[in-house]
Amino acid sequence: MLGRMLKTISVGVLVLGALTAAASANDFAPQITKEMNEKIKPWLSDPAVVDAIKAQNAKTGGLSDADIDKLDKQWRAEAKSGGGPLVNEVMGNALSAFLKGKKDAAGGLYSEIFVMDAKGLNVGASDVTSDYMQGDEGKWQKTYPVGPDAMFIDDVEYDESSKAFQSQVSATVVDPATGKAIGAVTVGINVEKL
Repeated sequence: MLGRMLKTISVGVLVLGALTAAASANDFAPQITKEMNEKIKPWLSDPAVVDAIKAQNAKTGGLSDADIDKLDKQWRAEAKSGGGPLVNEVMGNALSAFLKGKKDAAGGLYSEIFVMDAKGLNVGASDVTSDYMQGDEGKWQKTYPVGPDAMFIDDVEYDESSKAFQSQVSATVVDPATGKAIGAVTVGINVEKL
């Protein structure tokens, strides 16, 4: 019994070590790129995504940095306390329901999905994010401002909440009618399921 337990632990440590080594180099980039191009990008032009971003861009386009800071602080407080008007508005909208459906359909491959507007603010999410403003992070800075074809694959990290190794892949969301960038998407990919 003890021998079998030690063997199981040893195998687990070897797998963990292999994933950690791969994580440092993100050897999963080819599979993540394929997932983005073949499975995720096709639904980014869905009216559920495009219309929600365009509507929010019209609403948030005139916000000042101070306005955004205030909203971000409100979101963080609401996220910690389990909800509130801002979190509930985003998490209860049609885009969030759409994203939850995409996450559920992926069978554990996606750990989270969220869509950002032209300011880097959450438009919809499959799960509550820790902050509302993503515009100061690579997931937005290396996509939306770069242009329509931008994609950014972050390092593989161990996600404590899901107990899995994941990498976030982000891409610019484009209005199919104009070909112009309107926002961005981030999808957490559980690399153990690739």
